[in-house]
Amino acid sequence: MKSLSFNDLSGKVCVITGGAGVLGSAMVNAIASVGAKIAIADINKEVADKVASEIAKESGTEVIGIEANVLEKASLEKAKEEINSRLGDIDILINGAGGNSPQATTKVETMTEENMDNLEDTFYGLEMEGFDKVFALNFKGTLLPTMVFTRDMLKNKKGVVLNVSSMNAYKPLTKIPAYSAAKASINNFTEWLAVHLAKVGIRVNAIAPGFFITHQNRFLVMDEKTGNYSARGQKIVDNTPMGKFGEPEDLQGATLFLISDVSKFITGIVIPVDGGYSAFGGV
Repeated sequence: MKSLSFNDLSGKVCVITGGAGVLGSAMVNAIASVGAKIAIADINKEVADKVASEIAKESGTEVIGIEANVLEKASLEKAKEEINSRLGDIDILINGAGGNSPQATTKVETMTEENMDNLEDTFYGLEMEGFDKVFALNFKGTLLPTMVFTRDMLKNKKGVVLNVSSMNAYKPLTKIPAYSAAKASINNFTEWLAVHLAKVGIRVNAIAPGFFITHQNRFLVMDEKTGNYSARGQKIVDNTPMGKFGEPEDLQGATLFLISDVSKFITGIVIPVDGGYSAFGGV
C-alpha cells in the first residue's frame, strides 16, 4: 500500500503573496520544508528578500523575494516574468495578502442610546476611504494575482490556488464590517473560481484562520500598556473552545494538505483553522 506524503510538492514552484507577514512566513516555512521552490511576492522587496533569505538558509530550498503590488496587474505581470525566469512555471498560488484598516473600524461594538450623541465612534463615522482600502487589498488583491499567476497552470492543465479567508467571513466580528465583508467575498470567489476552473485541472480552495495575533489586529486584541489581552482579546479567547489564540504554525498542516495531491479531489472548500470557534455557540 502506498503511503501518503507531501513529496509531490518537492520541486514545485509556489508563489505566495503576503508571504513575508506573520502568518505568511509560517506557511512559507512549511512549503519550504517539503522541497518546493517559493517566490514571496510583496510590495516591500526588502522585507520579502529578508524573509526569503532566512527561510532558504534554514531549509536549503530555493526561496526568493519578488517585488509585486497585488493591486496593479502590470506589476504582477512583471513579477511573473521574473519568477518564470528564475524558478520556472508556477504550479501553486497562495493569496495571502490582506488586512484591515483603522479607518474601517468602529470604536464601539454596538449602537446604544449612550453613544448616539457621538456617531463618529459608530458605523456612521466610518470613512469610505477605509472601506475602499480594505476591499481592494483583500478582494482585488486576491483577484488580480489569480488572473496573472495561474496562466502557467492553465497552459499545463494542472495547478492549485489557495486563498486565505477568515472566520470573520462566517461570523462577522463587531467593529470591523469592511474586513468581515471583504473576507466573505473571498469565500464566494473561492467557490466560483473552483467551478470555473475545475475542468482544466486547477483546484481552488481556501483556509479560514480563526484568531491569530498579527500586525494588523494587534491594536484591537492587545493592551499596549500592560502587554495583556485587551477586553476584546480576552473575549475572543473566552469564545474559542481551545482557550487561546492560534500560533502561526497551526496553519501549516491545512496549507500543505490543500496544495498537495493528497487532496486532489477537493476543490471549492474553505477549511476553518480556528480552535473550535466556529463550533461554539457562546454557552
